[in-house]
Amino acid sequence: MAIYSGDSNLDEQIELSLKWDRNTHILNEIKELLIKKDFPKLSKRLLERLTFGTAGLRACMRAGFDSMNDLVIIETAQGLCEYIKEQYKEEDYKRGVVFGFDGRYNSKRFAELSATVFVQNKIKVYLYGHMVATPFVPFAILQKHCLAGVMVTASHNPKEDNGYKVYWGNGAQIISPHDKNIQKAILDNLEPKASSWRTDMLTRTELLEDPFEEMHELYFQTLRTHIPQKYLDVNQQQKEQGNIRFVYTAMHGVGWPFVKQAFQIACLPNLAPVEEQKEADPEFPTVKFPNPEEGKSSLQLSIKKAEDESINMILANDPDADRLAYAEKDNETGVWKVFNGNELGTLLGWWSIENYKGLHPDVDMGECYLLASTVSSKILLAMAEREGFNFIETLTGFKWMGNRAIELMQQDKHVLFAFEEAIGFMFSTAVLDKDGISAATHLATMACYLHATEGLTLTKKLQQIYQKYGYHCTNCSYWFCDQPEIIKRIFNRLRNFENGQPGTYPSSILNGEFRIKNIRDLTTGIDTAQPHGLAILPVSSSSQMITFNFENGLVITLRTSGTEPKIKYYAELCAKPEEKDWGKLRTILDRMVEAIVEEFLQPSLNNLKPKAD
Repeated sequence: MAIYSGDSNLDEQIELSLKWDRNTHILNEIKELLIKKDFPKLSKRLLERLTFGTAGLRACMRAGFDSMNDLVIIETAQGLCEYIKEQYKEEDYKRGVVFGFDGRYNSKRFAELSATVFVQNKIKVYLYGHMVATPFVPFAILQKHCLAGVMVTASHNPKEDNGYKVYWGNGAQIISPHDKNIQKAILDNLEPKASSWRTDMLTRTELLEDPFEEMHELYFQTLRTHIPQKYLDVNQQQKEQGNIRFVYTAMHGVGWPFVKQAFQIACLPNLAPVEEQKEADPEFPTVKFPNPEEGKSSLQLSIKKAEDESINMILANDPDADRLAYAEKDNETGVWKVFNGNELGTLLGWWSIENYKGLHPDVDMGECYLLASTVSSKILLAMAEREGFNFIETLTGFKWMGNRAIELMQQDKHVLFAFEEAIGFMFSTAVLDKDGISAATHLATMACYLHATEGLTLTKKLQQIYQKYGYHCTNCSYWFCDQPEIIKRIFNRLRNFENGQPGTYPSSILNGEFRIKNIRDLTTGIDTAQPHGLAILPVSSSSQMITFNFENGLVITLRTSGTEPKIKYYAELCAKPEEKDWGKLRTILDRMVEAIVEEFLQPSLNNLKPKAD
């Protein structure tokens, strides 16, 4: 073995990188680092390996085993392929695996390399011939009864990143033990086969099929069947009258052709697209972060378009079109309100019940289920207690909600809706993941119906819901922290709070003014609200997550992000319907959150950087 750095571990990885990689651009990156003798950077890139996280892989595109590049994709595809071969019989291979890709740099390339690996292993591949929205992968898995699926996307991450989102044959994102087993299979099959680079063979194999036309038609047919005819009629009436319109932005992603088609199939008014952001562009030239969750800062061009055309409603997808944002102008004040994910979850949750009753007038609500992640609003719980449907809370992420929905469907239950506060919505079970296209269609249908029948905006409808079920106000944000040891120190302090005594947590804030009722720690498995003191939801020691329930109804969860260097917090004050002073409740919430951040996270002491607005 050649000696480069004198560190035998690093030298071995350098050797393997030079030997295995056939991408000239990536090879040159490694060679340049060698010429510069930048061994600290080479150590970081080659001794740390990218591992399966919240949704497969997500990282920066560059040279190194810790990054997204051709070699890492081939290794990942080889491992995933071997695991699928372990899990299924050879006669199942004809069911196939589906691959989709978005408009990011290298997305198509990564999908084609993956398809090559599977075809070489005699497994049927459905490779979309066009860019697609992420929901089209889980949708195809269910429609074609595939073994698994992969969407190559980094969603709303910066342009330098890409990702590899893996779904299992049930149409939901992978959960344990699949993620751990796939990771092991990758490590057991690292050396790329020479044939894995031969993407040219995709043009001459009978094992490859493009499902685009079939899935495109089926997706929109299915979407239409989930809207009652009476709502389609109202949409058509509003379209003809021309007094309700929506601005739409694809945020330089793939959403425009799909949302445009969805609006046509649902008889909705024609959209006014933000032209500068309509087409997929991997540079994301007009936005600092291609993430509509950032709020007004990401919707500046949309607001300008709306103002120019006297439109008071904006719909926005993220670049892979699995999330949905919405903004509405108050015609009296001229102020734009950007709805947060909890507010949209409230509205779409209410609408999912109305919608389902429209399709199934004799439905027993006791058989119906709505889901939300544990860091999302508890408004659906308040609604469930009064309306007689069922509400279930899961861990954060649609992989948990999708898999929970499958369990319920296997028990012949009706799953109407699931949501998470990060503007992710699953309306019906046609796609067992968040879907920004169907969410946009149903939200616009709701807006048309409320406008036509009651003269209501979505802002007014939201207020009606709070009047009936209780005001639920939220305060969610995050702090940047790229040092794992600091994050660990912050959370360890909360678990050893009283003079460093293990297993002791804070009991109050603001010198005892607001007392904590119970604590759930899903890193260690403690839940003081349970009779046995143990958490009911799944526990993960590899991620940080603590929830504090206060005696006055405030719930706040502190957790680390699975995809970004952030400490996130999610706070909600759940009021009773008789508590009508909403301004006072909001003031209490904000004051408590400010105190929790200062007392628990200690941003100045820990050098945490705030979210830039």
